[in-house]
Amino acid sequence: MILDPRLGDAEDDISSPKARSLAALGVRMFAEISPIKLLFAFAILVVAPALTLGLAPIVVGAWFATVSRVVQTVTGLGSLVAIGGSLLLLRYARLPLFRILENNFWSLNSILVQPGYVLFREILRQAVDQRMPDRDAVGERDRVRRRNHVMSLSAALLLCAVCAMVAVAVWGATRWTGAPADLLRPSRLLLPALANAVVLVAVYAAFAALLAGLADAAMDPARDIAAFDLPRADVRVWRVAHLSDVHVVGEQFGFRIESGRDGARGNRRFEATLERLAALHAVEPIDMILVTGDVTDAGRSTEWAEFLELIKLYPALAGLLAVAPGNHDVNIVDRANPARFELPFGAGKRLRKIRVLSALDAIQGDRVLVVGAGPSPTMTTLREKLAPHRARLAKAAVTGARKGSMEFDRLWTDCFPQILPPSEKDGLGVLLLDTNAETHFSFTNALGLLTGRQATAMEAVFRRWPHACWIVALHHHVVEYPGETIPLSMRIGTALINGSWMVRQLKRHGHRLVVMHGHRHFDWIGHCGPVRIVSAPSSVMNGSKIEEGYFLLHRLQSAERRLGVLTPERISLVNASAAPMAHEV
Repeated sequence: MILDPRLGDAEDDISSPKARSLAALGVRMFAEISPIKLLFAFAILVVAPALTLGLAPIVVGAWFATVSRVVQTVTGLGSLVAIGGSLLLLRYARLPLFRILENNFWSLNSILVQPGYVLFREILRQAVDQRMPDRDAVGERDRVRRRNHVMSLSAALLLCAVCAMVAVAVWGATRWTGAPADLLRPSRLLLPALANAVVLVAVYAAFAALLAGLADAAMDPARDIAAFDLPRADVRVWRVAHLSDVHVVGEQFGFRIESGRDGARGNRRFEATLERLAALHAVEPIDMILVTGDVTDAGRSTEWAEFLELIKLYPALAGLLAVAPGNHDVNIVDRANPARFELPFGAGKRLRKIRVLSALDAIQGDRVLVVGAGPSPTMTTLREKLAPHRARLAKAAVTGARKGSMEFDRLWTDCFPQILPPSEKDGLGVLLLDTNAETHFSFTNALGLLTGRQATAMEAVFRRWPHACWIVALHHHVVEYPGETIPLSMRIGTALINGSWMVRQLKRHGHRLVVMHGHRHFDWIGHCGPVRIVSAPSSVMNGSKIEEGYFLLHRLQSAERRLGVLTPERISLVNASAAPMAHEV
C-alpha cells in the first residue's frame, strides 16, 4: 500500500494552525472566500449599521423640528394618544432593543477595541521584557504589577491617540443637524452619515480603550496558585472530574480541525477517557463530570450522535455529566474550510444551536434549571423550558426554514445560564454559562462574550442560595495566564472579550466559588485576586498517542460559605495510578 488512509494526508491539515501558519491560513482564506457573499454580509453587518448610526443625529434633528410644530397644534386627546403610544413602544421594544444594543456593543469591542488594545499592550510588554533585567523572586511580584499598570495604560493611550487622529481626519465631512427637506433627498446624506459613523465609532473606541486600560491596571494580575487548601475531616469532599475540548468527530479515522494529523485520530482518546472515569468511579464514586465546551469538533449531527452513543456505554457516568457549550459546538461554519462565510440570516448557526439544545436536553434536561428574567426570576428545568417548542424546533431542524428565527434566538438566550442547584443549602452548585460570541466566520469563531443577562442571572442565583458554594463553568478563559509563551494571535482571537469585567463581577463572591473553563487545551490553576481559576487540559487534543492524554480530578469542600480547593489528581489515560499535581503543597 502506497498510503495508509487511516493515517490521513495533507488535506487533513488544511485548517490546522498546528500544521500551517496563521499567515498561510489567512492567504488561503482570502483566496477562496466568496467575494459576493462577503460584500453582501459587509453591507448588512457594517455598512447598514454605520449608515443608521451616522444618519441618526440628522434624522432625529429633522424629526424634532417637524414634531415640535405638530405638537404645538395637538391638544387634549392627541397628546394622551402620543404619550400612550410612546409608553407602549417602550414597554414592548425595550428588551429586544437592549439585546440588540448589547450584542452590537460587544461586537464592536471584539472587532475594534479589544484586538487593537491587546495588540498594543502585548507588543509593548514583549519589548519591555527583552530590555528589563531579571529580578530576584522577592521583587518579581512588584515588577509584574508595575509592568501590568504601565503596559495597560500605555496601550490604552496609544489606541486612544490613533482613534483621535481618525476622528480629526474625517471631522470636516460630518454633519450633525438636519432639516425636514433633507429627508426628501437622502442621497445627499450618504457621505455625512458615513463620516458621522466613523467619528462616533472612533470617539467610542478611544473612551473604551481608556476604560479597558484603567480596568486592567486596577485588576490584580493573574498568578499561579501558591498553595491548595488543606482538607477538613468534618466536611464532605466533592470529587469533580473536569473535562474540556474533547472534540468528538463523526468518523472512525477522522482528524480534528485544529490539530490535523498532529493530533488524535478518531475518538479512541475520548473512549479511553471514559474508560478511566468508569474505573475511578467504581473504586471511589465521582460526584460530577464537568465538560466545559467543545464537546464536538464542528457541531455536526454525526458528532453529537457519536458523543451520545459513547456516553450510553457508561450509564453510571451519564447521570454525572454537566455540559456547557463551546465555540466548536456553535460557531464553526465548515470544519474543512475556514474561508467559508455564513450569512447572518442563514440556517447554519440555528441548526447547530438546535443540536446543542437537543443534546443538553438529553444529557441534563431534567437535572438543570434555567433562570428567568427579572429581579426575582422563576426557575424551571431545561426540559420544561423546551417542552412548548419541541415540535417547532424539530421541524426547523428538518426543513432548515428561517421562520420564527427571532423567537428561537430569544429561546436560546433564555436557556442560559443553566444551574445544577446545591443539594443542601450550604452545598455545592454549578452555573453553566454560554460564552460564545456571535460570529459568522470560522476564522473568528473562537471569541467569547458573557452577556449582561447571564451576569444578572448569576447574581440572582447567588442571592437565592446565600450559603452555597459554586463552580462557575464556561468555555472561554477569563484572564490571560502569567508567562510569555502564549502567542499574540491567541491573546487576540480567542479571548473572552469582557473577561476582566466578569472577574470584577465575581470578585465579591470569590471566597465561595471557583471558575472552571477550557478552550486553551492545557491545565493551569491560579487566581486573579480572590477569584480562583481552573483551566482544563484536553485529554484528546494534545499529542497523538493515548499515553499523552490526561485530565484532572478535583476535590472541593463547601463549608461556612467558603469553597476549599484541594490538591487535584492528574489522571493519565493509561497509567492506573493517579499522580498529584507537580506544585502540590
